[in-house]
Amino acid sequence: MGASAALGDLTVLDFSSVGPGARCARILADYGATVVKVGAPRRAGTVQIEAPFHAYAGGRGMKRVRVDLKAAEGRAALLRLAARADVLIESFRPGVAARLGIGYDDLRRVNERIVYCSTSGYGQRGERARWAGHDLDYLAVGGFLHMSGRRADGGPALPGATIADAAAGGMHATIAILAALVHRGATGQGAYLDVSVADGVASLMALAVDQYLATGEEPGPGRDLLSGRYACYDVYAAGDGQWLAVAAIEPAFWANLCRALGLERWIDSQLDDGSQEAIRADLRAAFAAHGRDEWTERLAAADTCVAPVQSVAELARDVQLAARGAFVWAEHPERGRFQQLAPLLAGALREPGPVVLRGADETDTFELLEAAGVAAQEIERLQHEGVIA
Repeated sequence: MGASAALGDLTVLDFSSVGPGARCARILADYGATVVKVGAPRRAGTVQIEAPFHAYAGGRGMKRVRVDLKAAEGRAALLRLAARADVLIESFRPGVAARLGIGYDDLRRVNERIVYCSTSGYGQRGERARWAGHDLDYLAVGGFLHMSGRRADGGPALPGATIADAAAGGMHATIAILAALVHRGATGQGAYLDVSVADGVASLMALAVDQYLATGEEPGPGRDLLSGRYACYDVYAAGDGQWLAVAAIEPAFWANLCRALGLERWIDSQLDDGSQEAIRADLRAAFAAHGRDEWTERLAAADTCVAPVQSVAELARDVQLAARGAFVWAEHPERGRFQQLAPLLAGALREPGPVVLRGADETDTFELLEAAGVAAQEIERLQHEGVIA
């Protein structure tokens, strides 16, 4: 069985729209789970927030149900779906799901085996539990920004990706869900998972945090090997104004780089604190002699741990990624045909042909409720009353 069908027996109800919960749902869907995105019915005259054009992959391959959870019949319909589900993902503020009648206790009464995953910025308990936040806030409290490079005014540089949502939240939630499913397979018991993005950021910072806890020495930008203390781990401008990333940590890679640049005199001074500025000056001068791509061609095969700093546009044209099937064509009813990043499926071939995306108004509510045992006449009545859509 390929990775794209590995979770083919799972049904996931996803109440998230953006952030870590949505990233988690995307991963589970890519690995074959039936993910049902649950939202409120679209009301005439109200503004509906939909994923932007470039983010349509968020709902790729998923089903969609619209249910009014503020209506008793809407909650009842949702619970019919939940009775047949394996996983539920929600990202409401702490306490909101329970007030809506879809908290863990409510779900457990109809499905003891469900794995219920609450994703939030700071967790369900504690003084920060009710704080509003986004990716940057979680990186801030988790020490990530403090350890990052600095802007010209001395402030931490903004990260180039939503690391907290994607890794500290989305991947964190996915791992927790898969572990709970393994446990359920052995015991028959479901689970409640309190996934905090800020906790996940702290985990990503383990190297720095563990160093501090063990030694009492406070890490910071420019103070250790991975944050700019040494010239062997840094970025340098090439002669054409583009940039190269140098990560020659191991002595053998450092020696190879020094030889390739004609800087053999620095081979034995890699971690000599008193020599770092002189080494950096020589590296800058050496790299300025040629353009980025010429240096890449020279150094990549020389075991130097040097790579080009690519723009997003260059990444989208990357031959290596294309050869690995990292891009896929998609067709959308309003937006037409365009490319997206393909599912990240380690060890599996991706499906050939274009991905067919769906319009904002398309739902699977009727089909899914009918499969859950709700009579067709009842579904039609609920649709007519605006409880479902």
